[in-house]
Amino acid sequence: MGVQLDSGSAAGHESLESMSLEPLMTRDYERDPAIVYERLRQAHGPVAPVDLLGVPVWLVLGYEEAYEVLRDDHAWPKGLENWRARREGRLPEDWPLAPSLDVNHVLIQGGEGYRGLKVAWDTALRPFQDPRHPVAKRLKAQITHDADELISLFTQGGRTGWADLSAQFSRPLPLMVASHLLGFPGSQHDDALMDMWRVLDAGPDAGPALERLLATLSELGAWKMKEPGDDFPSYLLASHPGLSVEELSRELMMLLGMTSDHVGILISNTVVEVITGNLPASASLSAGLIRETMNRVVMQKPPLINFVPRFPLKDMRLGNYTVAAGDPVWVSVGAAHADPAFAGKVCPESTISTRAHLSWGAGPRQCPARELAGGAASIGVSRLFERLSGLELSLPVDQLPWRSSPFMRGLRSLPVRYTVSGTPAQPVPPPPPLPAAAGAAPADESAGRPRSSLWRYLAGLVRGR
Repeated sequence: MGVQLDSGSAAGHESLESMSLEPLMTRDYERDPAIVYERLRQAHGPVAPVDLLGVPVWLVLGYEEAYEVLRDDHAWPKGLENWRARREGRLPEDWPLAPSLDVNHVLIQGGEGYRGLKVAWDTALRPFQDPRHPVAKRLKAQITHDADELISLFTQGGRTGWADLSAQFSRPLPLMVASHLLGFPGSQHDDALMDMWRVLDAGPDAGPALERLLATLSELGAWKMKEPGDDFPSYLLASHPGLSVEELSRELMMLLGMTSDHVGILISNTVVEVITGNLPASASLSAGLIRETMNRVVMQKPPLINFVPRFPLKDMRLGNYTVAAGDPVWVSVGAAHADPAFAGKVCPESTISTRAHLSWGAGPRQCPARELAGGAASIGVSRLFERLSGLELSLPVDQLPWRSSPFMRGLRSLPVRYTVSGTPAQPVPPPPPLPAAAGAAPADESAGRPRSSLWRYLAGLVRGR
């Protein structure tokens, strides 16, 4: 547990920078993070000093210690302004994680400004997360329709076949969901979704894609300031009218990126667990308890495996070490869930699984979109297993390719063989459009309109098989 120490009490304790640090991002970590976490736990206990791509950080491995840090936003705040090494100019100029962290949106931000922004986020998301609200009902119908369209696209070759469920379903579906949330007018979202995909993949074209995406989101934000609608940016502006176009674009970028990646990984990980013999997860799915199935999956394979850093304001005792004020502290959800002190108390045979997982965070900084993200993922998983039968991996499970990331734990591809169900459920038609805001650009619903760049890419995958 974290214990605040008197000023100057860190004197006589070895500083983080002077320690011998084990690199975190290794081939072992990419193949199986649990091996690395356990090795660190054996060597250091619940908190370990590690090298994160050339920067020394504390990695929290213990469940109780992780929960303590997450729930106490006063003692362990976010906000890069609290990072001592950053203030002193000691971070490498080419540190790979700098671009993703050096953005002042709700996920990263600390200080007083965060509180008003968090309230605005909660308010703006409420219509989409209240199942009784017309906007939430329409979004649910739209997600179901999108999932069915994607399944129909990759199964159009016959009742049996092969597909990459990551590229053809679990990654595009949440991007399409995010597009509905953002309320792009007309076809403005066509290329933005593909650019978001390029940014998430962090390939050689990620930089130009990020510039284009932020420009597109700035244009969208400026439009919503003039012509609000029933969408997230309009609701966020109504709750926080002081946001500038630049500030709004950063928040929309966070929603698009984090929601898309988290939901997509959750869908893929759930499919893998069910079809590779996770009996409790399969039993929950068979009983129609989709959210229960995913709840079990995030215990073992959380999509967001390590949270963004926090920085104690005073010297704190955590685990076996003294963490100095301003040291970066990264909570590892994956390691915390595997902590024997916690995992040993979880009964895998129980009908209802534990809700004590930390996949959505804990305390005041818990993910504000967790209900929305969980609902979107549950629709995707349920439609897959309702419309397809006999799903099986095309590769041995230990040969599935994982993405290398200090934040997310997701597959690069999920090759499967499938059979369309004998009595497949009828695809769900799209919901009727909401009334357009006064002066808004009309939705382009004409049958002759070309499909989006994302859709043309997915159709190309089918033709190229």
